Amino acid sequence: MKIKISKGLLIVDILTVILILAIAFIPVSVIRIILGLPFLLFFPGYTLSEAIFTRKQRMSGIERAALGFSLSIAVVALIVFGLNYTAWGIKIESVLYSVAAFIILMSIIAIIRRRQSGQTELTKDFRITLPGWESGAFNKTLAVILVVVIVGTIGVLAYTIAVHKVGEKFTEFYILGLNGKAQDYPSEFIMQDLRVTGVKYGESQDIADKAGKVTLGIVNHERQTTSYAVMVRIDGQLANIIHAGKSITRLGPLDIQQGEKWEQEITILPDHVGDNQNVEFLLYKDGIAEPKNSVHFWIDVKAVQ
Repeated sequence: MKIKISKGLLIVDILTVILILAIAFIPVSVIRIILGLPFLLFFPGYTLSEAIFTRKQRMSGIERAALGFSLSIAVVALIVFGLNYTAWGIKIESVLYSVAAFIILMSIIAIIRRRQSGQTELTKDFRITLPGWESGAFNKTLAVILVVVIVGTIGVLAYTIAVHKVGEKFTEFYILGLNGKAQDYPSEFIMQDLRVTGVKYGESQDIADKAGKVTLGIVNHERQTTSYAVMVRIDGQLANIIHAGKSITRLGPLDIQQGEKWEQEITILPDHVGDNQNVEFLLYKDGIAEPKNSVHFWIDVKAVQ
């Protein structure tokens, strides 16, 4: 059996341009996978082999195809390795444009070499002959098995990419101190007549505020929109928090989309004097009674006359 393929270089270049346009304007992963697999696994090596070997150099179609796959792996790996040491880094855009530039450059070189070797027709056909097809039934069977294995391997790879394993589901929950840093949390509260009159932060001995302020953050990695709520316990007792000018005991519900970050400042108010009081922030998810996560720090509450 012989398969004729016309305008190979032109087809590869056109498909490369279509892939670039699809990634830029069509947010559909299936299209990207269908075009992206040959773009990475075959086009670079195919155009490189066409630039190196002219038609006058004897090489069967199946040999060119195998060489195209093997060279593509090496070429793409080297391009990605090189991008790692550039200002562009390894991103989908940098890999896409770098590989596309390589494909088009090799196509141009291949065309020039064809003309120099006397092959001026870009549309000249070449044939892929399956080894053993023109022999007996046994060899034909082996040839069919070879094709099935190659197609199956590509299919498994495509399925693996398209239906990839979902990563771990989790939620980031954190608190930040002054200036949005993971330090300088409220450390000492000054209380007079059961009211907070001053707050010290971190190791500082200066009274910086009249209320203990922290920045509360939640980042949703649960693969779906999730409803959260936050409560605060100080020294084992449920405490009021101030958010958006309101004193509340429960913050929420906060409906946060997948990948979205919620980060706002809240104020805590202890209600009694005592050292080493544990300020614990409890995160609740989707109305579940038990907290999903918690973070805490310690404070001292001093009384003054």
